[in-house]
Amino acid sequence: MNFIEGTRVVTQGELQANSITRYQVTKFYREQIKAGGYYDQLRYIVEPTFDEFKSPGNLDTSGEHDNTVMPGLQHKYAQTGLLLVTDRCASYCRYCFRKRIVGKDSDEITADFAQIARYISNHPEMTNVLLSGGDPFVLSTAKLNKILDHLLPIPHLDSIRFGTKALGYEPKRFEDPALPALFQRIHETGKTSVIVTHFDHIGEISVDTERNIRSLRAQGVQFLNQSVLLAKINDDPEILAATFAKCHQMGVRPYYLFQARPVKGASHFQVPLRRGLDIAHGINQRLSGIQKTFKYIMSHYTGKIEILDLGADGRVYMRYHQNKTPGKIGKIFSRAHREGACWLDDVPEG
Repeated sequence: MNFIEGTRVVTQGELQANSITRYQVTKFYREQIKAGGYYDQLRYIVEPTFDEFKSPGNLDTSGEHDNTVMPGLQHKYAQTGLLLVTDRCASYCRYCFRKRIVGKDSDEITADFAQIARYISNHPEMTNVLLSGGDPFVLSTAKLNKILDHLLPIPHLDSIRFGTKALGYEPKRFEDPALPALFQRIHETGKTSVIVTHFDHIGEISVDTERNIRSLRAQGVQFLNQSVLLAKINDDPEILAATFAKCHQMGVRPYYLFQARPVKGASHFQVPLRRGLDIAHGINQRLSGIQKTFKYIMSHYTGKIEILDLGADGRVYMRYHQNKTPGKIGKIFSRAHREGACWLDDVPEG
């Protein structure tokens, strides 16, 4: 198998034991990152390294199993349903937090959309669903329409979200002439269609990507972007500020900057919290007021935690952006900082 450091002979058992995802990247993305001047950084997104063999962690850092109510449906926060509609992606990110699923024949993928629709119908507090996976846009438009057949009749759903990195990996997918009718279906039922893009670096935003985003926006699709803070790739306020400014220019609202998770085979991408806060502050220093729409977030098993600051008292200040317990949402809390800490579990309570 080819790694960035060189070729290495590995057994299938070794790959499984170390949770190493198979290598797959689209021709478009490979050519885009080579031509864009950022190949030395962006290659780490899709090309494996020897670090994956010695990268500790676990395969469910956000408590997804505990919040799964039936195969393929998670209900962690009252208002949101998360549907895992596929276990495939156009390309495989080396830092993926769902590497237990992607590129495999997973039993965590949605099996019965009618059953899921019944569950959602019986939970009127659920106002939006997020189609994720894998990447929903590896599915055909016909398959996506069949999923919508079950979701659109539910009156209390007011938005349908699609989480995707395919706009960077394979933007031609969004030139499918059947797609406008799919989004029109959503709008005709009085619901909002939202695409959550995943641009980690300005070098991933191609001319084709921008053209397709502008076309979809003209069809009434709203756009948000989430990025992951990644060592060796984008741990630089200049790069991330430029990425977010470009997103804003295209009409894509920067939404989350995620702290990389302690995933087995991928925790070497984590940036210490102290450095992460310096980067987040540096991004904001470089953006105008209307561009500062991202939150620096840790998607912990207890909830989505906004990382606010490292105080002069040596404590990390945070607040719950989302939590299963509504009373905790918005509450600021702190923990004593420990040098090198990258995750909530690395800093002690009290």
